[in-house]
Amino acid sequence: MGKFIYDGTVKVDFDDRTLAHLQLVIGSKLRRGEPFHFTWKDDTSIGDGRTTVWVHPRCTLVYKYYGSRRPRLNAAWVDALAFTANSPSGLYLVPEPPETAGAGGDHEAH
Repeated sequence: MGKFIYDGTVKVDFDDRTLAHLQLVIGSKLRRGEPFHFTWKDDTSIGDGRTTVWVHPRCTLVYKYYGSRRPRLNAAWVDALAFTANSPSGLYLVPEPPETAGAGGDHEAH
């Protein structure tokens, strides 16, 4: 289980595989200087609501992985997450689609 930390105060757990996909999509948006909202469903232990943060080039982000191996990336999931990140509502988790043959699904997270 990995951890996404926003500006040192907002901390949320995601499994390492999900976190690796989020890191790629978030990093791509920020390299282009594109701020966006990122929303996730909160765990039932903290109220079962949702949290939204404004991700921008000057915010501090930490991706803490607990596993030692880099997860394989699914290009179809990266595309699906990027699609949400580019929408008016911003980035949110969508279910992982099946890997598309020949779409680069064998890439590793960096």
